[in-house]
Amino acid sequence: MARDLRALILQMRPANPLWGAPRIHGELRTLGIAVSQTTVAKYLRRRRTPPSPTWRTLLTTHLAQSASIDFFTVPTATFRVLFVLVILSHARRRVVHVNVTDHPTPAWTRQQVRDAFLDDQAPRYLLRDRGGVYGSDFGDFLSRFGIEEVVSAPQSPWQNPFVERVIGTIRRECLDHVIVWNERSLRRTLRVYLDYYHRWRTHLAIEKDTPDARRCHARAHGAIVAYPHVDGLHHHYERRAA
Repeated sequence: MARDLRALILQMRPANPLWGAPRIHGELRTLGIAVSQTTVAKYLRRRRTPPSPTWRTLLTTHLAQSASIDFFTVPTATFRVLFVLVILSHARRRVVHVNVTDHPTPAWTRQQVRDAFLDDQAPRYLLRDRGGVYGSDFGDFLSRFGIEEVVSAPQSPWQNPFVERVIGTIRRECLDHVIVWNERSLRRTLRVYLDYYHRWRTHLAIEKDTPDARRCHARAHGAIVAYPHVDGLHHHYERRAA
């Protein structure tokens, strides 16, 4: 491997401490650098814990027609608990809707579904858990949009794997590293991170592309420049002419 490429890999790792070989390899691909992920991994220190296993139970034929919905909680610096609702489209791992409340109700949750799936954008299937916040007739509500609900078994989060994985990503790559003061600051933090997530973060599930289909750069485009995101917690890299 060329010395300048080794230097770039070693520069990316400390600048993005949450990244592993797959993420760095994805960045290099967008810069027009042909190198294998195995080669990238050789120059990185081994992780202390193994990566999470990938869930493969949903049929590929239904992937593009499915979305999932879930809540997670975020404590604030003033000891309030805020609830974040996430609705994820499976096809491109796009977060189609996110909102925050301190008191989720069935009526509030249903309004979020209306806001998320305007016009003819509703998926064929929506995966959810058995939380009481959806209400007893949530399936009937979804049927008005032509959506069939798929309800997971009790205490089985692995049956709703895609949105659970995204929630884990939001925690590990963002919320675990910031102080949430109030609802306003949480909304800002999520907005900033999700902008990075959709436009710049590469994903294994979509062949190391981004949800917004990031373009690749040829070597002739110029020198490599780093651009910070999420207050410098992450970066993306582009080639720019001198």
